[in-house]
Amino acid sequence: MLKKHSLIALVYFCFISLLGLGLRFFAVMDIPGTYKYIVHAHSHIAMLGWVYTALTSLIYFAYLRSQPIEKKYRAIFWFTQATIVGMLLTFPFTGYALFSIIFSTLFLIASYWFVYFFFKHCPEDLKQKASYKLLRISLWYMVISSIGPWALGIIMNFAGTGSAWYRNAIYFYLHFQYNGWFIVALFGIFLFILENNSFELPEKIFRKFYYLLNLGVIITFFLSLLWMQPNWSVYLLALIGGVVQLVAFGIFFREIYSKAPESFRSLPVLLRFSIRMVVFLFSVKLIAQVLGTFPVISQTIFTNLDMVISYIHWVFLGVVSTLLLVFLNYFKLVKLSRFQVYFYLTGFFLTELFIFVRGMGNFSWLEAIDSINWLISLASLVLFMAIATILAGQSLAKN
Repeated sequence: MLKKHSLIALVYFCFISLLGLGLRFFAVMDIPGTYKYIVHAHSHIAMLGWVYTALTSLIYFAYLRSQPIEKKYRAIFWFTQATIVGMLLTFPFTGYALFSIIFSTLFLIASYWFVYFFFKHCPEDLKQKASYKLLRISLWYMVISSIGPWALGIIMNFAGTGSAWYRNAIYFYLHFQYNGWFIVALFGIFLFILENNSFELPEKIFRKFYYLLNLGVIITFFLSLLWMQPNWSVYLLALIGGVVQLVAFGIFFREIYSKAPESFRSLPVLLRFSIRMVVFLFSVKLIAQVLGTFPVISQTIFTNLDMVISYIHWVFLGVVSTLLLVFLNYFKLVKLSRFQVYFYLTGFFLTELFIFVRGMGNFSWLEAIDSINWLISLASLVLFMAIATILAGQSLAKN
């Protein structure tokens, strides 16, 4: 069952990479369709199709598969998929309109259903583990993030779509999805893997990490408000949040690398390589958050769409998606080879490089903007081919 669910997640991943490729080619040729609508479809299916489906499949495999609840879970899963397919069939053609909003709302209800299901059926012995505590709070962050979409309707009626409230509601949702739900859940899965390889974080260390982590998740939301050029106190809170997160994850990684070398070495080579790569990517993200609290840098970033896209892709494609792929492979829910991982990372780094270069402006060796747009498009093609290769590899492995 879960292999089929993981395959569906990969189909979404391949589809959003195809949509992303289409968005890149909008800059170099005439493409039928409305750019803004495709952006909406791309972002929704990325988070709710690929990441949500893959992450909930991992959570079910790790914590619930021993329970006699498969039939109940299938009902949740297929209801959720119906809402995702509904968004996939409406957003590219209508953007935010009646039916796309209905499917988005139904998805939120489906996600609440999954949270209730997880808390109700998770075995008591697993609830004592540190990894469960991370999973539990990550699911609450997912619920908290949904305040943003629910608030949009009220904000549209009273303040309009051009108001700061409207933009901040979207940022609230994105922040607690990325930095709360996605990141914390993935670290929970990673800790679960280590626990199954005879490593337990000391309770005192975990408690310190846990409280600093959650404090950082909450306070770093102020980073999302810096586009308004707010009072100095908001910049200070954003800086504190960024530093707290650096300290929290510093504690986590120091403990693992100093106390769990044997447990880490017992992991498959591909997983170890990928985790080291993600540690590098995630460290860059944490440092970027701190640097982004300085007014000159924050205003440069928020007024530069390419910088924003580069950062979002760095987290989504570099950190989140890489971990999802290798964790699915570790649990044998998908088949992944070293070549496929290297191919994927090549496409990722190429797209990041060229989007960043375009954001920094024209360099002497890339004077014509058309050339950089073509390079971004070709790099996106490499990324799409890499993801398509991973998807095709599942069929070959099955045969």
